[in-house]
Amino acid sequence: MATINTNAGAMIALQNLNKTNMELEQVQTRINTGLAVGSAKDNGGIFAIAQSMRADVAGYRAVGNSIDLAVSTVDVALAGGEALSDMLVEMKEKALAAADTSLDAASRTALNADFTAMRDQLKTIIANAEFNGTNLIDGSTTGISALANADGSNNITVADEDLSLAGSVVTIATNASFSTATQASNIASQIGTSLDNLNASLARLGTGSTSLEIHKTFVGKLSDALERGIGNLVDADLAKESARLQSLQVKQQLGIQALSIANSAPSAILGYFR
Repeated sequence: MATINTNAGAMIALQNLNKTNMELEQVQTRINTGLAVGSAKDNGGIFAIAQSMRADVAGYRAVGNSIDLAVSTVDVALAGGEALSDMLVEMKEKALAAADTSLDAASRTALNADFTAMRDQLKTIIANAEFNGTNLIDGSTTGISALANADGSNNITVADEDLSLAGSVVTIATNASFSTATQASNIASQIGTSLDNLNASLARLGTGSTSLEIHKTFVGKLSDALERGIGNLVDADLAKESARLQSLQVKQQLGIQALSIANSAPSAILGYFR
């Protein structure tokens, strides 16, 4: 039936053209963003999973920052402890030299002056072995904790090592000095004990630093794996989308021609009236 009120062919052509335009817009969006699933309306389930994984990745970035902070704090404490160890070795040398009974008083006094200067330097080292307000060797804190997982439910803790003078590790008194060979000998013995204790403390701090670095490496690998997983879920195959784009562009041109042909059909009715 020939009619000018209803053009079924044009309706069908327009529907097909609109569908092609929608698909073309979707492909162009994927190419522009690089994402096959860029919003919940693309694929609600996949989008929700990807967003959850993105939250985990963001959490692991925070974990990495927390571990970096802890590692730096422990490394500063280690540097301070190693400096103490070197200083104690020199102090022991001075004390042993002063323990020589054949030494004259003036020489022992000179050795004691060097010894007390080093003793005071120990206090300075301990007080300044601080990072971001945390000092692990002056007894001001019980340790430092770093985040271990993305939801913050687990932590890695490195205990402090109180290396203050007259403590359980460095046992020499805060005002240690000598004026006799016997006093120097006793102090040399105390320093020997302190060095043994200090080496044990440094070993524990070193183990803590190594544990933090190992966990940071693990967290980095885990975060990378999650990012690859997100990519597998939402990333667009650009080679495939490029080929589809060309196909849809041709389909769009054909749809426009089909609509043009369908729209010109009613004009044929004029032939009946000639």
